[in-house]
Amino acid sequence: MTNNSPVALITGASKRIGREIALSLHTRGCRIVIHYHQSAEAALELNALMNGKEPASAVAIQANLDNDKEIQQLARKAKQAFGRVDILINNASRFYPDSIGAINAEIWDDLTGSNLKTPLFLSQALASELRQNKGCIINLADIYGHKPLKSHTVYSVAKAGNMMLTKSLALELAPDVRVNGVCPGAIIWPENASADSQKRQAQILENTLLGRKGEAGDIASTVTFLALDAPFINGQIIHVDGGRKDV
Repeated sequence: MTNNSPVALITGASKRIGREIALSLHTRGCRIVIHYHQSAEAALELNALMNGKEPASAVAIQANLDNDKEIQQLARKAKQAFGRVDILINNASRFYPDSIGAINAEIWDDLTGSNLKTPLFLSQALASELRQNKGCIINLADIYGHKPLKSHTVYSVAKAGNMMLTKSLALELAPDVRVNGVCPGAIIWPENASADSQKRQAQILENTLLGRKGEAGDIASTVTFLALDAPFINGQIIHVDGGRKDV
């Protein structure tokens, strides 16, 4: 890698899908800014792995994205790390039930904050840098932004807003910055799923044309394609869901 190699900032990059995205982009020659909040051990392990393969090619930065000042600090530190930012992947997200009757302001702020507010304000903080570098933004949405998941009203609303944010940013930042979204389907099941959850999982697979769940690598390869191999794709939201029939 060189000083001209593209730099990708990935929020929530230490585990799961974020980690796979980071590894995929790194393999393709990108320098990586690994954002994490509380998963310091996993983030530092990933950072060491990447730098072991390619010296001075990754850095880990801690930030609480619930804090407006720390969002700004993350943008500034990401630019300082390698002198530039070319790719922003808004991956960090929270997901849990929020049934009607039990929703309060804290739940609303938490779910809309992580899934909608943070992607907006981090994109805004890096907009000038990305314009200068003819960069791109990729937002991780969810199929439940199209068709809501029962007992997940606020989460579904937030992800619907995330998809509109993608289209709005594509309009606002054109022609200098491309902005696209990825909608994962069934990729990683929750751990220790209840009997009801397992039943729901079976129903999802029955309504998926490929008849199976996907892998984190399916999302990572799609994000990598949009970031590095799709210079004429803008304002689009790609479903990576195996062909869900109920969406």
